Amino acid sequence: MMRNVREYYDAVIFDCDGVLVDSEVLAIRGERAVLGDFGLHYTPEEYVKRFVGLHDGLFFAQLRTDYFDAHECEAPADFEERVLDGRRRERDGLKVIAGADEALRLARTHFAALAVASSSRAHFLESKLKRTGLFDLAAPHVYSADLVAHGKPHPDIFLYAAERLGVEPARCLVLEDSVNGVKAGLAAGMTVWGFVGGGHCYDGYGARLSAAGACRVIENYKAFNEAIRTAHRVDRGFCAS
Repeated sequence: MMRNVREYYDAVIFDCDGVLVDSEVLAIRGERAVLGDFGLHYTPEEYVKRFVGLHDGLFFAQLRTDYFDAHECEAPADFEERVLDGRRRERDGLKVIAGADEALRLARTHFAALAVASSSRAHFLESKLKRTGLFDLAAPHVYSADLVAHGKPHPDIFLYAAERLGVEPARCLVLEDSVNGVKAGLAAGMTVWGFVGGGHCYDGYGARLSAAGACRVIENYKAFNEAIRTAHRVDRGFCAS
């Protein structure tokens, strides 16, 4: 029997990078170029597996460990800033993931509440959403992991968003593109759908999100919109049968 999404969820929480804006593929390109200059070489697939979805604090901690392992010395003082410069050089290529604006509008009609919960630093998050025209569609509940003690894969940012929305975590549906994000949503007690519509998602990426615990994999926003309009309940929430 077909059921309305509002019977099971009071809120939908979107990740930002790789879900609303196609920023991950740009960041990966810019960061990898600089890291190569430091003698740190990663394939795009390896980079996605290890780093996508992490807050910058944990991201740079892992990179500094890699640098020490490769060179047997600490990374230079300007290491982080130079990697960030590589990321910034790609900023003009930022685009909305096709259909994200329509999905935000539709989500507002199907859920009582909506939020964005991102690993991005707060100023980067706001800038990306404003430059792509999505901020007003997502506001006021736009939250960075800067606000919490631990970034993804810890549940803190999702629990913070749910608290601010006034919604029980079990009544939240999360849309995430990273394994770290999926793990964070599940640790928060939420239902998580994996999203593979970003430019960084390689063949077989959806299977990784499923293996991490995403109960459904969404290919693009056409599929997302159709799912929240007509999906039926299987097991816990609107997971594909």
